[in-house]
Amino acid sequence: MLATASQLVLRNIDDLRGKVLIVEPMADNLATELLHLAPELELSCYSTDAGAAQSWSHPAVQLYADVSPQFSATFDTVVLFYPKSKEQLTFTLAQLKPALSATTAVFVTGDNKGGIKSLSSHAQKLGLNANKLDNAKHCLWFALHGDFQQLPQAKAASFSIDAAGEKLTLHSLPGVFNHGKLDVGTALLLDNLPEVHQGKVLDFACGCGVIGAMLKRKHPAIELFSSDISSLAVKATELTLAANNLTGAVVAADGLPATPKQFDCIVSNPPFHTGIKTDYSIVDAFISQSAARLSSNGSLTIVANSHLSYLELLQQAFKKVTVKAKANGFVVYRATNQS
Repeated sequence: MLATASQLVLRNIDDLRGKVLIVEPMADNLATELLHLAPELELSCYSTDAGAAQSWSHPAVQLYADVSPQFSATFDTVVLFYPKSKEQLTFTLAQLKPALSATTAVFVTGDNKGGIKSLSSHAQKLGLNANKLDNAKHCLWFALHGDFQQLPQAKAASFSIDAAGEKLTLHSLPGVFNHGKLDVGTALLLDNLPEVHQGKVLDFACGCGVIGAMLKRKHPAIELFSSDISSLAVKATELTLAANNLTGAVVAADGLPATPKQFDCIVSNPPFHTGIKTDYSIVDAFISQSAARLSSNGSLTIVANSHLSYLELLQQAFKKVTVKAKANGFVVYRATNQS
């Protein structure tokens, strides 16, 4: 199964030559298709998404999954999947500078609804030129030209919050949820965190790490674990914990992390999008996995947009579900298996 943007890559496969780097692709079968249709290409992949990285984990593919990849050489062709934000596009292009030579052909693909229509104007602001080469399957295919080496190196954003009676310094990177600010839903969650004084606590889909940091600040005896599908979020959370002299294990994981086997508390502002589409399967799997991985006295606390049908999903997996707070279009739910 291929995403439409991946299908556009195959449609323009003749543009690919030599050593090819695929950047931030979708979690689909594009790697398998390219290896089959163009075995002469030398494929590499750079992905900060654990799910996409897993789909590109192949003996014939060189995989780069670190936020700041150490590229061993430059590439003949680079194909960049248009990211969620212009800030992330700028950040990713800056990370790619060591992989680009004066002769590297750079292409960008993406869904029309994902923001790629504005690529030409954004490229001009970066001192680059974007030429549209193809338009099919509700996606666009651009060639990107210019001096990529003049792009400024992107840095983490640092900002402070005063919430739930605590002051925290937060760090964020482009591409991390609500980059550079505290979103309304998480703010409501911070004011309604569970009283958990010890045990193993997971901040799932940790983003910049604010939820886990707040829990650790309020309850220093807990054993904190933070996870996110994005290595950008993992890096941001590591920076946030360090900035506040807090400790915790931070891992990149597609779904709940494999270890520890059991948690005493899970807290999250969980994602509900795959790309630009609402996808209940993500939260459904997360809730089911949480119910199976919580201790007998454990609890799951999440915040969600009030229009999303999370209550029914929680009630299917847990014996008891309560609404802890409602405000500004968000709801905080707490679920346990205690009657």
